[in-house]
Amino acid sequence: MKNRRIFLRTLAATGAAALIPRALVGQEKVVRLDVRGGAIDVHHHYVPPNVPAGGNLRRWTPEVGLAEMEKFGIGVAILSAQQNGNAYYDGTAKGRAAVRGANEYAAKLMQQYPATFGMMATLPLPDIDGSLAEIAYAYDTLKADAISIHTNDNHGRWPGDAHFEPVWRELSRRSAIVFVHPMAPTCCRTLGYGPNPAMLEFDFDVTRAVASVVVNGVMFRYPNIRWVTVHSGGTVPMLAGRMNDRIPAGAEKYLPNGLYAELRKWYYDIAHASFPWPFAAMKAFMPESQILFGTDFSPEPIESTVNYLPELKLTPEFERMLLRGNAERLFPRFRL
Repeated sequence: MKNRRIFLRTLAATGAAALIPRALVGQEKVVRLDVRGGAIDVHHHYVPPNVPAGGNLRRWTPEVGLAEMEKFGIGVAILSAQQNGNAYYDGTAKGRAAVRGANEYAAKLMQQYPATFGMMATLPLPDIDGSLAEIAYAYDTLKADAISIHTNDNHGRWPGDAHFEPVWRELSRRSAIVFVHPMAPTCCRTLGYGPNPAMLEFDFDVTRAVASVVVNGVMFRYPNIRWVTVHSGGTVPMLAGRMNDRIPAGAEKYLPNGLYAELRKWYYDIAHASFPWPFAAMKAFMPESQILFGTDFSPEPIESTVNYLPELKLTPEFERMLLRGNAERLFPRFRL
């Protein structure tokens, strides 16, 4: 870690451009993020050691995560559990135990690397009593930075459902940050039309979750919650106009300044969505202050986000906001 700190200080002292392609090993080209203190990655998935192998799960260890962060100039990662809704959201004591084990593991990493790792606590979301108990434990004992949920509860409900009202009430009381990560809903995992759920359904469900929160008045009733979602907003920026023209009857009372104003209160990370097209749509709709850096590592390689950043030709001011400044406002303990 000492070498890592020296490395980042050296980068900061050079005054070089914020995004520098460099050949580090053989012919490998690495796009380094050069911002004072290193970038803050709000979308970095850890994997507890007791989680069975599957997909990309075995790719992540603390050592792998730290090495990748150093390689790309990332100074802080806010850890969230990799998608495991079948276990965490089963609504049983077993699900509560799986959530508790994951959160305690993340807290241990945060205690071991307090300047490098933050923590988003997972909830057993369909289980309201279990979720309320986990919120208290996560904040009061584990000192979590935020809460991470999926876009649906694996039981056919989205976050705006009245079932979750006690959870939002408590999280608003605590002025919580809520990170909303996609999971394909049970309705749409086996449609049989060719694409797998990860190809399309994840980002479609981001939009379902955002719309559910907004039109069901969760933001109106619980204004102290700060909402974060992923992948440059999924399809929200492209569908915002259509959403605005199709507001459900009775929802207007939750939108005193209109639908767009509520959507623009969210934060969107750019993980695996820094391609020019989704980024352009997001930036045309969202204030620069609401856009965060994220990578979706380890399911996604960090390159799938950072390699496209030089093509975006960001202004130095916005680049600093994106890579670190906006996240510092959300997570002030990492402010330099």
